[in-house]
Amino acid sequence: MLIRSAPRTLAVAASAVLALGGLAACGQDAAGGDAGGRVDVVAAFYPLQYVAERVGGDAVRVTNLAKPGAEPHDLELNPSQVGQVSDADVIIFLKGFQPAVDDAVEQVGGDRTFDVAGVEPLRDAPTGGHEHEQEGAGGGERAGVKDPHVWLDPTRLATIADKLAERLGRADPARAADYTARAQALRTELTALDREYSQGLRDCQRRELVTAHTAFGYLAARYQLEQVGISGITPEDEPSPKRLAEVADEAREHGATTIFFETLVSPKVAETIAREVGATTAVLDPIEGLSEGGTADYVSVMRTNLGALKTALNCS
Repeated sequence: MLIRSAPRTLAVAASAVLALGGLAACGQDAAGGDAGGRVDVVAAFYPLQYVAERVGGDAVRVTNLAKPGAEPHDLELNPSQVGQVSDADVIIFLKGFQPAVDDAVEQVGGDRTFDVAGVEPLRDAPTGGHEHEQEGAGGGERAGVKDPHVWLDPTRLATIADKLAERLGRADPARAADYTARAQALRTELTALDREYSQGLRDCQRRELVTAHTAFGYLAARYQLEQVGISGITPEDEPSPKRLAEVADEAREHGATTIFFETLVSPKVAETIAREVGATTAVLDPIEGLSEGGTADYVSVMRTNLGALKTALNCS
């Protein structure tokens, strides 16, 4: 199972779905999709929106359920959003990451779903916010609890794009070849990004990254880094005083000069550790969502993350 970070609520109102379903149907043609012939895709949060838009191109209309600037773990669906899930041709989500979306998919998703968690085996989540660079390392992971942040490894995101192209092709056979071609183009771009990371992080004085949120296990495993997380796999996990002391000791031991925090949650815990050990703070974005009003996308944020890592780890 994945960590479910928000309390389980009754996110789906059946009466609202029925009422909205009739209205939404007016904008669809007989073959599904919108009136312009596009496939109607609902994405649960930003990285899935990004992949859907890149693979789907102008053949799809993508709706992101998680709004810019909002923390996607805590998403609760309003009746209009439930209607969007009910009427979509394809629903892209990651089971276990957003309880409200899981509820909606279970009740109204039918056979129109694409679960990213089923594309590749997910990593086990670390215990105590700590994990070593080797994937599957013993002693640092909790059996049965999975880390959802698979998109932070560009090679895994490329595989998700390939599988999504297949899924869109089943929903829209006439344009299946186009979806495959766009997925291949995205794979080429993500392969280049992966190469930038491998080269940029190859020669670093340090290989430990101290993060407020233990979201970077896939990135650490891909590029032979060691993640030291202050809190757990979800931003809402509050570190105990004991854990704060452990992280401070580990940061001193490894000579960490930077404590990373992220854009959509408070930096206070990271700032506390930084003051304790005489380090600075910097942003390392898990790309669960984008800031409101920004112009960045997945690739540009990943490149910004790479620059921050190279500075913090003193890479040549």
